Amino acid sequence: MMKTIFEKSNGTDGISVGECELKGVIPADLLREGIIGLPQLSELDVMRHYKELSDRNFCIEKGFYPLGSCTMKYNPKVNELLALLEGFCNLHPAQEDDDSQGALELMYNLQESLKILTGMDAVTLQPAAGAHGELTGMMIVKKYFESIGEKNRKKVIVPDSAHGTNPASAKMCGFDIVEVKSNSKGQVDIESLKELIDSDVAAIMMTNPNTLGIFEEKVLEISKLMHDNGSLLYYDGANFNAIMGWTNPRLMGFDVVHLNLHKTFSTPHGGGGPGAGPVCVVDKLKDYLPSPVIKKDGDKFVRDYNIPRSIGKVRGFYGNFGVLVRAYAYILMMGLNLKLASADAVLNANYIKEKLKGVYELPYDEPCMHEFVLSGEKQHAQGINTLGIAKRLMDSNYHPPTVYFPLIVHEAIMIEPTESESKAVLDGFIETMLKIAKEIEISPEKVLKSPQTTPIKKVDETLAARKPDLVFKG
Repeated sequence: MMKTIFEKSNGTDGISVGECELKGVIPADLLREGIIGLPQLSELDVMRHYKELSDRNFCIEKGFYPLGSCTMKYNPKVNELLALLEGFCNLHPAQEDDDSQGALELMYNLQESLKILTGMDAVTLQPAAGAHGELTGMMIVKKYFESIGEKNRKKVIVPDSAHGTNPASAKMCGFDIVEVKSNSKGQVDIESLKELIDSDVAAIMMTNPNTLGIFEEKVLEISKLMHDNGSLLYYDGANFNAIMGWTNPRLMGFDVVHLNLHKTFSTPHGGGGPGAGPVCVVDKLKDYLPSPVIKKDGDKFVRDYNIPRSIGKVRGFYGNFGVLVRAYAYILMMGLNLKLASADAVLNANYIKEKLKGVYELPYDEPCMHEFVLSGEKQHAQGINTLGIAKRLMDSNYHPPTVYFPLIVHEAIMIEPTESESKAVLDGFIETMLKIAKEIEISPEKVLKSPQTTPIKKVDETLAARKPDLVFKG
């Protein structure tokens, strides 16, 4: 049929209804009457178009990217070269295990590395992102309680400072969400938690350090409270870059962990992908992992589908393999220096925090881990909100930090420098933030007109949201 269509082409860009022998097979209203109207472009025209688009895009190769809770660290180019090796990038995921031994060995070794780093007993590499890992982990929690006859456990406790995906992932698994408040130190309020714990609680979902960048000092007490109640603890690994090599979720008492390989382990992310969110579990939960898992059978590596109580596959094939290659390369390259990476990330965050506090409000004046949260409340009182500060930063070639999150901090400015940046870069960022604060005092109109140096200048956010201009202009 396809041959007939091309043979009957009228020599233009389209095929008329009268000349199409499929008339009567395909409904007439679905057949094109005229030419398709695509622009005729040379390869050079196309290359220039995409080069212009890439020039407009901000990336870590262009400037500092201090997005809190996103860990936009540098992605070593050696990772890219290794992921492009022919035996990796040209391997089809449906090939037999005998034809995939190199890839399976890499995945197995990555699993073993993640087990060491998290302290857990078993790993799945299937989930395609952090939130997908959360969903997988909570599906495991649900299946576990169903299998031991405790279907009444319908509640999941989530701190008020949590990543928004935490309650969303638990809700998608059918759990009811119960919020626990933070105390004056920005940590889970233990007394409030005690009031929420009952026989219907399946788990608590926590990030440690939490989204304020503060380490939960009473995590072991929380762990005991939950386990004494027969409940499980879920660890959101988005902030794992702060503790890698210094402690691990197992030592804190957690039962299920997801890791963001595209954050902690340097693989590229942003713009919706790519990502990888492996889930690690303690021994009593390993029979619920998605199938298959990668195992070693004698001298061979195999995909094992024999998981008696598996929640089933959560993704086509076996994970974002290119991301797994990059993460494993990073682990091999860093070795024991993974611990140093975390130390430098914590040092950098505390350095910036100490330089900016006082000029910007610091709601929780505690030693931070890899990130910290300021408030633009002082500046807001002078007529400039946090969004204005973020836009002014763009005029100095800095990507704005995460703003307005976590929700428990009004006018929040969440800053995470990672370990990648030099002191000179950090000092430049600090100087710019101080300059913006001074501008707000003496000439706020400069800030109100920002950004001015970016490809797209100041826009009306309200109008853009209510009446977006979606018309393509060639």
